[in-house]
Amino acid sequence: MKKLIFVFLLLAICVPAFADETQLQKSTNVLNEIMRTPDQGIPSELLNNAVCVGIIPSELKFAFGFGGTYGRGVLVCRRGGNGVWGAPSMFTVGGGSFGFQIGGTSTDVVFLVMNPEGMKTLVQDSVKLGAEASAAAGPVGRSAQGATDAQLHAEILSYSRSQGLFAGVSLSGAVVKQDEDDNQKLYGRKVTAKQILIDGTVRTPRAAQPLDSALTKYSPKGGQAFN
Repeated sequence: MKKLIFVFLLLAICVPAFADETQLQKSTNVLNEIMRTPDQGIPSELLNNAVCVGIIPSELKFAFGFGGTYGRGVLVCRRGGNGVWGAPSMFTVGGGSFGFQIGGTSTDVVFLVMNPEGMKTLVQDSVKLGAEASAAAGPVGRSAQGATDAQLHAEILSYSRSQGLFAGVSLSGAVVKQDEDDNQKLYGRKVTAKQILIDGTVRTPRAAQPLDSALTKYSPKGGQAFN
């Protein structure tokens, strides 16, 4: 009986951490798969200008009828805005159909935070994109030369991938919320998104190192320094 109790306690401790590690690994896989096809991927110049990258891997569900959505994501920022990639912060996203509807399928979403102001907005407890942070569909391909003024001036540029199709999609109307519970599970203590992403006082956990390595591979330098 004591052995069984020990096993149950061990599972209770390990399963949440493993779940977060799986989410981080999914995010790493999504990033690698997208960046391996540069002709149909995120322009490298935009990625190099970004201060943060958010990834929602295979969990954004587009419901039938009203097009409601919900997903869990990972946000990673450059330390100081222009340094090395730092520790991840977990978040949730929900809202409308984001301009299109895919009825029930899972969709990968990647978004770039293009300036420190957008990043500082995202660390709030709850942020509505398009209202508190400007959002636009990101241009696709090797170059961002075809980007419109709206894209070039947006704080958030976003993309979606579903059933092998990759395209820019606006997240305007989506609500991003910090996932304090998942952050606590990942780090083993209560930490805020500001401590993780802006202050840089939280060390990158081992589970997030592959994601940081992938980001470093595709964009080792860039961003903008925070004030």
